[in-house]
Amino acid sequence: MPDAALLRVVLDTNIYIAAFNHPRGRNAQLWAAAREGRYRLIVSVPIIREIAEVLRSDFTRPEDDLPRRIRLVAQVAHVVITKSTLNLVAADPDDNRILECAVDGKADLIVSNDRHLVDLKSCRGIPIVAGPDLRRTLGIQ
Repeated sequence: MPDAALLRVVLDTNIYIAAFNHPRGRNAQLWAAAREGRYRLIVSVPIIREIAEVLRSDFTRPEDDLPRRIRLVAQVAHVVITKSTLNLVAADPDDNRILECAVDGKADLIVSNDRHLVDLKSCRGIPIVAGPDLRRTLGIQ
């Protein structure tokens, strides 16, 4: 595996949501590592949109918190414009946006805690792993 600092990683929406809602949790460690530049975070507009929708609809947050978090994601990550259309996850079509971002963003790794994605194991040669796997790669306990 390449040097972690050079790894291009797409995080599934569930990683962001868990990180934002549990700032001392293990997924928050992955988000912190991205902010620290320990790996190259890749995101797309559809992923940013989904993060905003989930935070808006599923969690009670101060009104000014949502735009601040979305801006921070866009500042930390490299935002790619996706052109691919994939339909590999019929059970949860939104998961296809994660795959499209990884393919078009030339990611080295997809990180998700969603069994629909993890069960795929890879997409077009890009490994799909769970959060603990990336934490191990980064040396985070």
